[in-house]
Amino acid sequence: MSRIGRNPIPIPKAVQVTVTDGVVQVKGPKGALHTPVPAGISVAVDGQQVVVTRDGDLPPVRALHGLIRALLANAISGVTAGFKRELDIVGVGYKAELKNPREVVLSLGFSHQVTYKVPEGVAVSYDAKANRLTIEGIDKQRVGQVAAEIRSVRPPDVYKGKGVKYADEVLKLKAGKTGA
Repeated sequence: MSRIGRNPIPIPKAVQVTVTDGVVQVKGPKGALHTPVPAGISVAVDGQQVVVTRDGDLPPVRALHGLIRALLANAISGVTAGFKRELDIVGVGYKAELKNPREVVLSLGFSHQVTYKVPEGVAVSYDAKANRLTIEGIDKQRVGQVAAEIRSVRPPDVYKGKGVKYADEVLKLKAGKTGA
């Protein structure tokens, strides 16, 4: 049995979990999320915890057991505390600007500015002094995807470290050419 999948997920007091027709609905103080449950996996609410079990031992079902448990744990964590990713913008003249809550304008050394449209369910804020973008939301996958898309506009340079990097990312810079 999956080591992750067999662990029950505790439900905080402010969260409601309902299972209907192969979809788990999680409601909390920050919002609501729903997670589809594939065939072969069953989810049950047992008192103050969620239990994920699998029906058989086929490899595809075994692979999904721990995944579904992790997705449900992330949904419960998201509606209570939320998720946050921080991006540092490193480089002379590199900056970001929030036109409105749904658009981020990035100046990253290109001949043009790059406009990124922020999807629903994700909030972006910018600290100009620290040159740091903060991405927040209740859906862990969506927060991580937005952070990855913004980072992909100008990933960090391997020689100088200029570009957009995660705040907790450690860069190993290459040595440049040496003169004769």
